Amino acid sequence: MNADNRKSRRYCNYKHASLTDLVICCFYNVYNQLGYGFLEKVYQKALLLELQGKGLAADSEYPINVYYNGNSVGEYFVDLFVEGKLIVEIKAAKALSIDHEAQLLNYLKATKAEVGLLLNFGPKPEIKRKVFENRRK
Repeated sequence: MNADNRKSRRYCNYKHASLTDLVICCFYNVYNQLGYGFLEKVYQKALLLELQGKGLAADSEYPINVYYNGNSVGEYFVDLFVEGKLIVEIKAAKALSIDHEAQLLNYLKATKAEVGLLLNFGPKPEIKRKVFENRRK
């Protein structure tokens, strides 16, 4: 088995791999049509339309609550929640930063979702995939 086949086979074992692949394809469709320079909300709305056009259930501005010692201490809204299992956080920044990744990881920690995508509609398209398993929460 060559290196490409091993990599492909290993990737297929990733949790929600086919869903993340489809979302990434939709991301590139939007990026290729709109390019760089719009606000995040524009990309969020366009990506939502693209996802729904592919038959995916997707909600925008999906609310999540953060708890501390059983008490609600904050409410946040994830950009997109796809198929009830994938958090998508959208950025339109020059480049992704560690703060952007931390934000996505915190969203994963605060929900039952285990997989998230960080999509940057910057000068160069960027994608980060994050996983935080429920057994660690």
